[in-house]
Amino acid sequence: MAKKVNKLVSLVATVTVLGSLLAACSSNKSVSSTASSSNSTASGAAMPSYTVGKTFKATKPLTFTTMYNDSATYPYKKDWLLWSEITKRTNVTLNPTVVPMSDYNQKRSLLISSGDAPLIIPKTYPGQEAPYVTSGAILPISDYVKYMPNFMDKVKKWNLQPEIDNLRQADGKYYLLPGLHQEVWPDYTLAIRTDIFEKNNIAIPKTWNEFEAALKKLKEAYPDVTPFSDRWSTTGNGGSLGALLSYAAPTFGTIAGFSTQNYVTFDQKQKKFVFAGASKNYEDMLKYFNKLVTEGVMDKESLSQSDDTALQKFETGKSFVISANSQTLVDMRNAMNKTLGAGNFSIAKIDIPGGPVGTVMAGSRLENGIMINAKAKDDPNFIALLQFVDWLWYSDEGEELTKWGVQGTTYTMSNGKRTLESGVNFLGVNPSGTKDLRMDFGFGTGTFAYGGTTDLLHSTMSPEEIKFQDSMAKTHKAMPVNPPYPMNATDAEQANLISTPLTDTVRQNTAEFILGTRSFSDWNNYVSELKAKGMDKYLELVNNSYKAVEKKIKK
Repeated sequence: MAKKVNKLVSLVATVTVLGSLLAACSSNKSVSSTASSSNSTASGAAMPSYTVGKTFKATKPLTFTTMYNDSATYPYKKDWLLWSEITKRTNVTLNPTVVPMSDYNQKRSLLISSGDAPLIIPKTYPGQEAPYVTSGAILPISDYVKYMPNFMDKVKKWNLQPEIDNLRQADGKYYLLPGLHQEVWPDYTLAIRTDIFEKNNIAIPKTWNEFEAALKKLKEAYPDVTPFSDRWSTTGNGGSLGALLSYAAPTFGTIAGFSTQNYVTFDQKQKKFVFAGASKNYEDMLKYFNKLVTEGVMDKESLSQSDDTALQKFETGKSFVISANSQTLVDMRNAMNKTLGAGNFSIAKIDIPGGPVGTVMAGSRLENGIMINAKAKDDPNFIALLQFVDWLWYSDEGEELTKWGVQGTTYTMSNGKRTLESGVNFLGVNPSGTKDLRMDFGFGTGTFAYGGTTDLLHSTMSPEEIKFQDSMAKTHKAMPVNPPYPMNATDAEQANLISTPLTDTVRQNTAEFILGTRSFSDWNNYVSELKAKGMDKYLELVNNSYKAVEKKIKK
């Protein structure tokens, strides 16, 4: 569960103040002179004819250092089949610096600052690379992607260049190789007690207005129950109702919750950035959820209770609706088999309800990815390292290996369908299996298994989750990617100082307006408070940077 939440929190780091350092460049153009010279001086054991569709194999045995994000759920083992299979296929042995997940970000920072970081630094989310750029400690990888055919092929085929351009720093280069998804794939939405809905002849809501009507009917049928009691108000940096507001906000034409950390969003009609937390759309969204609280159909404690408390209510029948993702849905079912008894309930995720601007969804196709230590460019096998990273993280074969393992050992492939071997268990599939794909073999872990084709993504999903994904893809339109707004060091520092009190004010008042402890008649005073904290100056910094980028692109 924590991994899912961390994933979502980290994914929205692209719109933090650190994200405001990002700059644009229209495409991957010529490689720098450094890269060109590296082609002759650092080719070493590189594969001469490496390209898309070929398995990378170094011309001599190599060892590369890497960080490894160690999960307590599937702790690192040096004898995993993963390691030996990578070596068997590529002639490369990985020497990992194993770091517990809880300490990973801090340890990564310390290693980079001290100059002791491994050459390969995975599990880095977009935005997390920004603090290391000015020191020169990490590689401007955009200068070298010409040596990474699989990465470049997927960026081109999937039209990912706009998202990639948002990773560029003030120097016009990007320093992170992100995980690449073929399509936006939503995960967080509402989960409901479908048995209760069916018993009371209540249709599955398709809009937020229908959702309100459904909650009222539930309240009438169960007067002692508050039907909607939510979670994820005390997790991460999204503020109260971090997940709910994150997936609801786009349908109201705004941003909120886990999906933002600075409340700046691009107005496509005005062609400029605006401050969402002061907008009419944001006010309308808050009024909607305030109405649910006022009507007694949404639990006031949703804005402050722990996840465990919210789950306890849902899992014991004291509420009928809660935010969820695919992983937590399974966890809730397992818990409810004990609290309510198997066969005595049914639950399911529903499509995100449509709002005033329609059935839309936000999301990024970029995942956590890899930084390369700047020292790598001086390694005699620099080009081989780039080819290796390209194959393992971006080729279809490498992604298949790290997610599913070895055909005939951990899974079989028949007519394009992957099936776990009978003795192997993975996330509840083949629960009687005596070996776990992650714990016993090292495959399907978070360090390597992110990104890839939609087919690969769906391959480990349940039929129920695939149905949800297909429905969302058919009915919901993905929001456009916001343009970048790079800032120089001076402006970025000033923006950072303004952003913190602004975001704190928005989050505090978001909760107060929803709870009704602050009246909407006071909305104009609230906006004035934001202006007093520098909102207009902040937008000026953002929009000036955006305009400067636009001029560079047009040239």
